[in-house]
Amino acid sequence: MDKVRIGLVGLGFMGSTHFRVYRDFVPNAQVVAVADVDPVKRKGDISSVKGNIGNDDNSIPLDFTGIKVYSNGFDMIKDADIDMVDICVPTPYHKDLIVAALAAGKYVQSEKPLCRNLEQAEEIKKAVEGSDKFFNVDMCVRAWPAYRHALVNYQAGKYGKMRAANFHRLSPCVDDGHWQDWFSYGELAGGALLDMHLHDTDFIATMFGNPKAVTANGIDGFVSKSGIDHVITIYHYDDGALVSAEGTWGAPATAPFEMTFQIYCEKATLRLTPTDYTIYWTDGTVEKPELDDKELPTGWHHQFKYFVDCVKNGVKPDKYQTFQSVYDAFKVIMAEQESIDKKKTIEIKY
Repeated sequence: MDKVRIGLVGLGFMGSTHFRVYRDFVPNAQVVAVADVDPVKRKGDISSVKGNIGNDDNSIPLDFTGIKVYSNGFDMIKDADIDMVDICVPTPYHKDLIVAALAAGKYVQSEKPLCRNLEQAEEIKKAVEGSDKFFNVDMCVRAWPAYRHALVNYQAGKYGKMRAANFHRLSPCVDDGHWQDWFSYGELAGGALLDMHLHDTDFIATMFGNPKAVTANGIDGFVSKSGIDHVITIYHYDDGALVSAEGTWGAPATAPFEMTFQIYCEKATLRLTPTDYTIYWTDGTVEKPELDDKELPTGWHHQFKYFVDCVKNGVKPDKYQTFQSVYDAFKVIMAEQESIDKKKTIEIKY
């Protein structure tokens, strides 16, 4: 194929972000179809869309010249001119669109989280295993330059054994600028636990391996109508390493988005702040690593370009994820919800 022909379902914050990344940074991608239930967005008007990260100007309409426009994602999936479907709709609708797209013989990229619960995850697992097409979930932090640098070098043994680590993902409230205010309902979005904190849980499992158990505490309905809006989790490992993560979208809209970590290893401490990524070696050396963020500044850019290139060249993608790794990390976040609900430590079966 000359270019990978993409059909994009959902034109909210993430859908519009994906559209721009494909348009401006992925030469092998061509968005040839879009679908959204909102007739205003179907005209390219995304002025009502708001997000918690990035600086794109949503007052500028998206140009859909030469692009087929649908009001229904399932109708779009039937389009023979589409090679790949990118799903950016609210979480409860991921599963049905993923299953339908794979059944139609399309490659699939879906926004996180994978789905809303373990039952839906099982259905997706069967669909993925029964398809010869590639499937990718936008666990973009795995590909985010600073996180990727830490992951690759840690797993290569450069820093020695990890002794402790803590991660933070702090966001302003997301109660505006979204379809029918769906983020405010825990049964739909899963709260900050499933929408934001999930990224750190996924990265912890990717970097250090799957934890044997989790102990989580969360605040329900802190700023939303329902759902865990603030969570702090301890991840239990057999070697006694102390790993924790905190996630919230409880800050006011004026607060900046932050994602940070500190990872304490035998040979070095790795520290990501909102403005800096630094490695403090135990021998006294201070290192400012050069990151792969000049041409492709975010994890979205790296991951989407890689996945599209794999689709174009028929090469199974495995650089950033396997389905099993995404599925296992989803089990961890679901165990965190259970830990909060039952107020106890939950062991995880993989």
